[in-house]
Amino acid sequence: MLTTGLHHVATITNDSDRLQTFYRDVFDAEIMKDGTEFPDGSGPRLTIIHIGEFCELNVFEIEGNTEADRQVPMFGRGRLDHFALRAASFEAFEEIRRRLIDRGAADAFVTDFGPMLSIFFRDPDGLEGEVVVENPDAVPGVFNPPGTPAARYS
Repeated sequence: MLTTGLHHVATITNDSDRLQTFYRDVFDAEIMKDGTEFPDGSGPRLTIIHIGEFCELNVFEIEGNTEADRQVPMFGRGRLDHFALRAASFEAFEEIRRRLIDRGAADAFVTDFGPMLSIFFRDPDGLEGEVVVENPDAVPGVFNPPGTPAARYS
């Protein structure tokens, strides 16, 4: 394989400060840049949020742009439907899940996809995200459809 994974997802927000707080508080993310897109001070506000070893969110706050207000059901969101983050460990998954539930960004449901466990969340702008981790209860060769509850969370 010639790549090492996803580098970034670019998104639009109406409130960069609120989004920074959410990702910092829930995922221990680092804010790498917060300012105008171009060195001369022009362009929209660009925040780069480091959310993983090789992954970041590039968040644009563009005056007058209302795109962040639009949300529709899954698979009706256009070409980018949601993004998934891989938890560093099962313990990290548990901590992220707790933080998401505490903030009202996710319910308690964990999906058992077979090899992976998954929890979906919505960030403050309504962008859907998912956190996955290797399933410690996985049965080799078994893949489950969406909506399959993880037994350890029942």
